[in-house]
Amino acid sequence: MKVRLGDIAYARSGDKGSSSNVGVIFKNKDCYDWAVINLTEIVVEKYFKEIALGGVKRYLMDNINAINYILNDSLDGGGSESLLNDAQGKTHGQAILRMEVDIPENLIK
Repeated sequence: MKVRLGDIAYARSGDKGSSSNVGVIFKNKDCYDWAVINLTEIVVEKYFKEIALGGVKRYLMDNINAINYILNDSLDGGGSESLLNDAQGKTHGQAILRMEVDIPENLIK
């Protein structure tokens, strides 16, 4: 079943120098377990291909059903150096929630 990631998760993002981090917190363990297998670094890097110029690194946080993605070289130097409209990467969390994913229907609660 195709849904937006925002139907099964929440997100928060911010700057880490020239990179941004995007934390995705899943609404339940079943959705998190699905995401661990399906929302790989490669999938997220492809989704953010126009801004994550240095690739994506993923960190799993099993204890809170969350995944943190670092979008490397996504902020053109960061808040104090960049002329980007979103030099702190605050919109990256909202952007990932718009990603369409194909998830088994029984996981939607």
